[in-house]
Amino acid sequence: MATTLVAVGGKGTNPKTTLYVGGLEESVNEATLHAAFLPFGEIKEVNMPIDHATGTHRGFGFVEYEEKDDAAAAIDNMNNAELFGRVLKVNYAQPMKIKGGDKGWSHLPVWADTDKYIEELEAEKEMDEYEKEQRKAAQVAKEAGAAVAAAAAAADEGGAKAS
Repeated sequence: MATTLVAVGGKGTNPKTTLYVGGLEESVNEATLHAAFLPFGEIKEVNMPIDHATGTHRGFGFVEYEEKDDAAAAIDNMNNAELFGRVLKVNYAQPMKIKGGDKGWSHLPVWADTDKYIEELEAEKEMDEYEKEQRKAAQVAKEAGAAVAAAAAAADEGGAKAS
């Protein structure tokens, strides 16, 4: 049996853990697909895009594994295998294309991640302010401790002179 080589790197940083599974019979659902691919490793997610016009899946799905070696084992064993009387086509899923130029088109607008980016900036700003307050509180405590120590030393001197 031929073994699929797993390449890390290349275009992007996709470690090749998501598989495209084509040729699915109409009665196959996500649970069935999950059960069929589970013997090859721990599955992170199973997704079967739905045709909005008919309400059924479109004859293909995606299986994402935790480990890239598990995905390679699934390709080795499930490509050209039969499931519910249909021959499966299993290979690595192509990454979603980025909008623009010769790289193709995506179903997401360019600004789709803006909200997440703004939230991350605000969280970072809040963390910086919190750290600044903590440093200021530590400085005040240090100064207060020094003042108490000086007052105690002065009191000890005053008590020593009185004796």
